[in-house]
Amino acid sequence: MEPSHKDAETAAAAAAAGDPRAASSSSGVVVQVREKKGPLRAAIPYMPFPVAVICLFLNTFVPGLGTFVSAFAVLCGARTDLPDRHVCCVFWLNIAAALIQTLTAIVMVGWIMSIFWGMDMVILASYKEQGIPQQL
Repeated sequence: MEPSHKDAETAAAAAAAGDPRAASSSSGVVVQVREKKGPLRAAIPYMPFPVAVICLFLNTFVPGLGTFVSAFAVLCGARTDLPDRHVCCVFWLNIAAALIQTLTAIVMVGWIMSIFWGMDMVILASYKEQGIPQQL
């Protein structure tokens, strides 16, 4: 139910008069949303932006190839959203994602997944470049 124009005027007049209840009713509510990532999605490394774009390009034309290349970025020290897992485990998770993309590309699912995976790499790289903190 939408508040009427008269209700808004009443709230504004009460806020101007110093009524603390009116100020709280007209103030906004901040909601925080956290994305829950599965282990494969959380294993995508934060790479430099040009490398992420190359991986997206590779994933677009050869499904799974960019994801395979990104697995080696983990071995070179790229950060992921799985800080509690060992580097080798995260490497193998990325290899598994690349194999899933390659094997299911025949039915188009892997090809689409591969493109979205590459887009996620670019998005994570832009977060890293801009210094935007990511929450787990």
